[in-house]
Amino acid sequence: MNRLSLNQITTKSWSLPEAVEGCAAAGVEWIGLWRDKVAEVGVEESARLLRRHGVRVSSLCRGGFFTGVTPEGEPVDGIAMTREAIDEAVALGTDVLVLVVGGVADHDLAGSRQRVADALGELAPYARERGVRLGLEPLHPMQCAERSVLSTLGQALALAEDHPADAVGVVVDEFHVWWDPEVEHSIARSAGRILGFHVCDQLVPLTDTLLGRALPGRGPIDHRRLRECVEAAGYHGPIEVEVFNAEVWRTPGDVVLRDMIKAYRRHVL
Repeated sequence: MNRLSLNQITTKSWSLPEAVEGCAAAGVEWIGLWRDKVAEVGVEESARLLRRHGVRVSSLCRGGFFTGVTPEGEPVDGIAMTREAIDEAVALGTDVLVLVVGGVADHDLAGSRQRVADALGELAPYARERGVRLGLEPLHPMQCAERSVLSTLGQALALAEDHPADAVGVVVDEFHVWWDPEVEHSIARSAGRILGFHVCDQLVPLTDTLLGRALPGRGPIDHRRLRECVEAAGYHGPIEVEVFNAEVWRTPGDVVLRDMIKAYRRHVL
């Protein structure tokens, strides 16, 4: 249980103070923060809340969108945004910044992936100087167009390996990689570069590629096997439960947190 982390998106209806207080009351020692929730109360106040309740930050989400466009089609300077996120990570006391690299720009998949590589080349030294590691999170191929041109752990690792391991690594999110026939091999190859492990299940049938998640135990994913793989690759850090699901978001946060703890104990440990 000392590795369990609440990814804030799982209790989306909760403010940051509510989430931190809820974790402290339930004995959950870690939380994965989202920048929009931090912005609601400010970075300094967020850091004070965390210290006051003794809750540590497993990661900050998110930087990236290096291809220059958000999922909603709005232009964005991903490099400038990620620099700001790196500084926020330092202030919040975490050394892991999760990167969602951005979808296809200008109908050019290869060029979009090159933009990601170029951005990492610019940002990795900045992050390393500040003690922050950039975690490339590959997303399911169905999200390639609007969210991430990195669809497999192998693709993410290939980019990470161009940089020191203390600057750039990968985040293993079950929802996005469990289907990959190379996932176990890719996890093993990622030894020394795994910066996070996110767990959830996939709803069946899958009717929404973003919100089709559930708490562990509701779908086909073998959570214990994937946990064993990341541990064999040397990762023994926090395990974030990250669920995008409209029904879960409508449920009171304390109920979600209680159910999350049960699912983690029953299906992940």
